[in-house]
Amino acid sequence: MKLLLKLLGGLAVVLILIALVVYWFVLPVVATNADRDMNPVVAHEPYDIAPEAAALHETLNVADLHADTLLWMRDPAQRHDYGQTDLPRLREGEVALQVFSTVTKSPSGLNYETNEASSDDITILAIGQHWPMRTWGSIYERAAYQAHRLQEVEREDENFLIIRTRSDLAAMLAARQDNKAVMGGLLAMEGAHPLEGELANVDRLFDEGFRMMGLQHFFDNELGGSLHGISNDGLTEFGQAAVARALELGMVIDVAHSSPAVVEDVLAMTDAPLVVSHTGIKSYCETKRNIPDELMARIAEGGGLIGIGYWEDVTCDASPLGIANVIFYAAEKFGVDHVALGSDFDGTVTTELDTSELAAITDRLLYLGMSTDDIRKVMGENVLRYLSENLPE
Repeated sequence: MKLLLKLLGGLAVVLILIALVVYWFVLPVVATNADRDMNPVVAHEPYDIAPEAAALHETLNVADLHADTLLWMRDPAQRHDYGQTDLPRLREGEVALQVFSTVTKSPSGLNYETNEASSDDITILAIGQHWPMRTWGSIYERAAYQAHRLQEVEREDENFLIIRTRSDLAAMLAARQDNKAVMGGLLAMEGAHPLEGELANVDRLFDEGFRMMGLQHFFDNELGGSLHGISNDGLTEFGQAAVARALELGMVIDVAHSSPAVVEDVLAMTDAPLVVSHTGIKSYCETKRNIPDELMARIAEGGGLIGIGYWEDVTCDASPLGIANVIFYAAEKFGVDHVALGSDFDGTVTTELDTSELAAITDRLLYLGMSTDDIRKVMGENVLRYLSENLPE
């Protein structure tokens, strides 16, 4: 019996050691490889940029409405040779403001058609990337933790500011006139499931710095139906209350992954201008991922913004020229003042450029005949104007 107990004790020690090795060494490697595999930039020769386009791009204040960089364990403040964004590459791309979205739940077998809410791949990613234990079982804590990651960047980089108010935005842009390294980041929720059905969490997340609230992601949640969910429902009673409270606080509402019924309900309950942060145009690229043009038109008519993505599923052509074509089409269809960039960088999409190469889009817009004033608008000024009018004072 004593020998058996010793053997069992030894086996327990071995199993614990194996578990520790897996946790500390194996899982981070798996997570890093997942980042490399899921956020690739297609290999390409350097893009030819016309001198006129290069000169114009250097004068731009680029703004991007959506990137999921905070989901991954790489430090966003440091340059990496994989993924699609980090602060050094954002600065090379002349980005003045980047919206950083927080992904907090993602069902297995992700697709654009129908997803149930019962599974979640972010749990294993949180464990594998050594996120705090409080995030392993709490969607709210995952959002808060990703906000804390960006706050750490703000503390360590004197030229980076999290934009919480109109005054923050104005100060960042004023400082940028003398120092192009100055840039801002704005925190957004990729779906409002971090509220966990509690209205008070709207205020808690606002206090953490969140200023944009996406209502759904790839599954139906407590607020209503997803564009990729099961129900196709509109806003729930809780969803209506959450939207109302977010608007009271001065948060921007993003309907990029919301069902058409949810978009209809939000448009019916408020005159506040909405955002579709990362999308394509359905009449240009027919896909479930792009909501109907009629809803896009109503969002534009209400003063909202349409952020054009950079991946093939929404553009039907992910090349710089393909992206420029969609931007040009959207500007003509919905008005140039309502079109913006919405890359979805680091959002498990394949792109043909990273954020340091945005001059290629400027170049292709010039090639298509867009005026320099309109290029300034779609490449960033529309977003900066919108936020200067809609953020809290």
